[in-house]
Amino acid sequence: MSSGTMKAWIFQEPESMQLEEREIPSPAADQLLIRVKACGVCGSDVAYYWGESSLETPDGKGPLVLGHEFSGEVAEVGDIPASKNLFQPGDRVTVNPVQYCNTCEVCHRGQVNLCENKGVLGVSADGAFAEYVLSHYQHVYRLPESVSYEAGAFTEPLACGTYAVKNLDISLGDTVVVLGPGAIGLSIVALAKASGAGRVILAGTRDYRLETGKTVGADVLMNTSDVSSQYYCADITQEINKQTRGKMAERVIVATGSTQAMHLALEISGRRSLIVYFGLPGDRDKVEVPALQSILWDKTIKFSWLAAFTWVEALEAIQSGLVNTSPLITHSFPLDQLMEALVVSREKRGNPLKVMVTM
Repeated sequence: MSSGTMKAWIFQEPESMQLEEREIPSPAADQLLIRVKACGVCGSDVAYYWGESSLETPDGKGPLVLGHEFSGEVAEVGDIPASKNLFQPGDRVTVNPVQYCNTCEVCHRGQVNLCENKGVLGVSADGAFAEYVLSHYQHVYRLPESVSYEAGAFTEPLACGTYAVKNLDISLGDTVVVLGPGAIGLSIVALAKASGAGRVILAGTRDYRLETGKTVGADVLMNTSDVSSQYYCADITQEINKQTRGKMAERVIVATGSTQAMHLALEISGRRSLIVYFGLPGDRDKVEVPALQSILWDKTIKFSWLAAFTWVEALEAIQSGLVNTSPLITHSFPLDQLMEALVVSREKRGNPLKVMVTM
């Protein structure tokens, strides 16, 4: 059984979180104890800390350890996975933090990303901004030896991006527009190109992100706000109309929570186009759809949430180099500097994309 103490950041309520010493937890029969090696900072972690979003705990508050994008090493194996010889101490792993019940009707339909009984590490149960974390063994994936722990921690956002691209249903030669060049948006660029897109247009507001997009497969860059940018585009709708000779885009994915971008997707998409809304807007945000034009052009709008059955594909994309995580992981901080990592992520200091916390 586990013994000793570990360091863990304990979130209490907005702008109240302390690094504390805690007892190392022991795994239940169906759990693994994982020694955390790397944990990515997600926009949701930033939102939780500054009170822009509530946790999924009963009262929406702590105490709770945040952090859900992580990889590590198996430290202790519960009785059930041990009896099946599924994992051994020392195994390199990454973890799906969305731990669905696999028993309810929704799960039995294969809609595991919508399970109402799910627990989410770092959101409703203790996560990985700590030296150790517990996980149910069914949601743990072995990490190939060629994949670093930091790249392994990127599997969670990439799995979500993979699900979004599968929803996008790209046909060979399609013009695909990606709105929002964050870390997941940039990985979506790479996946879209690998899925057969003839041309990928990447639009955003920061040149350093757009230029990273060029390295992962974007063909056209458009900066929609900075007039001093060499990629500045005053009217993206007009420009896409010009580049597609009036057809507009066959596929558009909105990898940002901006409702302005969501409305733009409706403007720049063409006949029988497919739009995927992926980024998270505010809980009161609304999108107005031009109903008649959308019907006359036979458009489809999809919504993409989490990562249903895409973890193996995401890991293979990283291992094969289909998605190169190196230009996407821009900053790394030790565990005791988590607060600085959160500030860098929120304030975009030093041109961050994915910020990692390493143990």
